[in-house]
Amino acid sequence: MSGLCEITVVMPVYNEGSWVKRSLGALEKALANSSLKAEAIVVDDGSREEDAAILRELADAGRIRLIRQENAGRLAARRRGLEEARTELTLLLDARVMLDPGALAFLEKAWSPESPAWNAHVDVVTAGNPWSAFWSAITKVGWRKYFANPRRVSFGSEEFDSYPKGTGAFLGYTQALLEGSREFDSLFADQRFSSDDTKLLRQIAAENTITIAPEFRVSYYGRDSAEKWAKQVFFRGTTFVDGYLGDARRAKPALGIAAVGGLLGLRFARRRPVMTLLLAVLAHLGLRRAVGACGGDEREKNAAVLLAVPFSGLFGCGILRGLWMAARK
Repeated sequence: MSGLCEITVVMPVYNEGSWVKRSLGALEKALANSSLKAEAIVVDDGSREEDAAILRELADAGRIRLIRQENAGRLAARRRGLEEARTELTLLLDARVMLDPGALAFLEKAWSPESPAWNAHVDVVTAGNPWSAFWSAITKVGWRKYFANPRRVSFGSEEFDSYPKGTGAFLGYTQALLEGSREFDSLFADQRFSSDDTKLLRQIAAENTITIAPEFRVSYYGRDSAEKWAKQVFFRGTTFVDGYLGDARRAKPALGIAAVGGLLGLRFARRRPVMTLLLAVLAHLGLRRAVGACGGDEREKNAAVLLAVPFSGLFGCGILRGLWMAARK
């Protein structure tokens, strides 16, 4: 017996009422294919009324336990949900994430006290959505050690940055996740911009290895418009600083280096436009090959080439904002 019998599902939500219904439906199907029992706790992080109404309907129907709070960010919402959890294990799940029908049945058999922390294998839904296809492409390149050959693998602190992980679909001990969220030390004064998954899971990996396997599978539905994508890229550039800079004391020198590097890059582009264009073409061709080598399909390769330049600008501006916020704190 694995010991995995019941879990709590914690879902932070901000203006995603319709997505909650879809994610909840997928969760219920996955539960029906397993012997697990689960309670779904949805934490409404100050959603607008139309989304809040959908959540109230779900709560009235007994499908979720609803908690509402003023907008404080995903980290605070997850922490609140973890505080309300009544089981030893909690599955963190995002509203745009749909569990595969067999995901929980697999997890029920595979889980053990020796491997208590599990990160889902994420398939980004890219059909008709180049914005999502781009995220899928850079994800595969960034974590090519896994996506070039998806298989069951466990990793700890030393290999933490080499494998995919995130709180969009993550199972772990409730107490460990709660303590990690309480001890969370952001580089930013405003917690809404915190790296709510990377730092938290880095703490988990220091205590137990994290396991990922294609059988524990979910589908992720990303933003579907240029405006939403641009906001997400800018935001992720900011949270990247919080998740990977490490020490706030590095913020000021890093900000200076980034600013000087940007100015020198602009000066070079102005003086050597032909050379700049040639380098850009070579970089795009290299990116296309890299995406393909890491398991990317034609849709992902095309999106990577098409959106690489705007991504670089928006993500870079997000990083500058993050460095400025860290330096101020």
